[in-house]
Amino acid sequence: MVCGGAGYIGSHTVKELLKEGFSVVVLDNFSTGKKELLIGGDLIQADLLDKVALGAAFRSQTIAAVLHFASLIQVGESYTNPHKYYSHNLISSLNLLEAMLQAGVKKIIFSSSAAVYGLPEQIPILETHPLNPFNPYGQSKFFVETILRDYDKAYGLKFISLRYFNAAGADPEGRLGEMHDPETHLIPSMMLYLLGKKGSFELYGTDFPTPDGTAVRDYIHVKDLALAHVLALKRLLYTPESDVFNLGTNRGYSVLEVIRAVEAATGRRVNYEPKPRRRGDVPILLASKEKAEQVLGWQLSHSGLETIIETAWRWHKKQLE
Repeated sequence: MVCGGAGYIGSHTVKELLKEGFSVVVLDNFSTGKKELLIGGDLIQADLLDKVALGAAFRSQTIAAVLHFASLIQVGESYTNPHKYYSHNLISSLNLLEAMLQAGVKKIIFSSSAAVYGLPEQIPILETHPLNPFNPYGQSKFFVETILRDYDKAYGLKFISLRYFNAAGADPEGRLGEMHDPETHLIPSMMLYLLGKKGSFELYGTDFPTPDGTAVRDYIHVKDLALAHVLALKRLLYTPESDVFNLGTNRGYSVLEVIRAVEAATGRRVNYEPKPRRRGDVPILLASKEKAEQVLGWQLSHSGLETIIETAWRWHKKQLE
């Protein structure tokens, strides 16, 4: 069962699961997911906040494991409306875990975030880094991870939590891509601006202690993320031990570097409006990939910045056809 399987990362993961021969059921309420991103598997339209519908979903299927992508993800909104983030991200996860245990399903892959680390004490960030999230979104992910550890000890529920930043790019075959509304991520926001779908493009923060003054982030192609979820699922099914993995590239790009790469790939000028830093932004965020490589056998195949931009550009142009 893929909860949030009609979302950006969830839909790409469904595609890879189907390619690997898994039988997939997508559970989504379509509050942010898109039916256009469903390319296979069975569908159950239900909300994780609806315990009755959730229980019925598990009774209607034979589920071996759950992949949990369904959450609210906008960091800025989490500051202005923390109740929304805590109530949705925590209660929905608790309901899901309750339904799993009632159905005897004790394996879950959790879509977490490197936001659980807070201000990094080292770069790149290792899985052993202290957890000190400083925004409600990161806190909600941290709380779910804490709940998972407690459920493992108390109920034998095994989990793998995958922590990552800045999913980007689109399906290389052109069937899937990013469709957030509103769109807040850097690369798709730039694409929408260049295609005339956004009136302006704003650059938040030009005074960071980085070489060019803009924030440095770790961008990872959504296909590589999806493949990591498949590898984590296989490990959990055949080696049922709880664990945590970062998914990153060990390579960061500043916002200005991304802008220049987008300009080179598209042949179009990005006229940006400098804005103050956003609340909670830190200068550099890079997630280590060594543990995922060594334990899961994960290898990056699409996360070069040129590939990320090229696939995203093709996807967004296609949406206007």
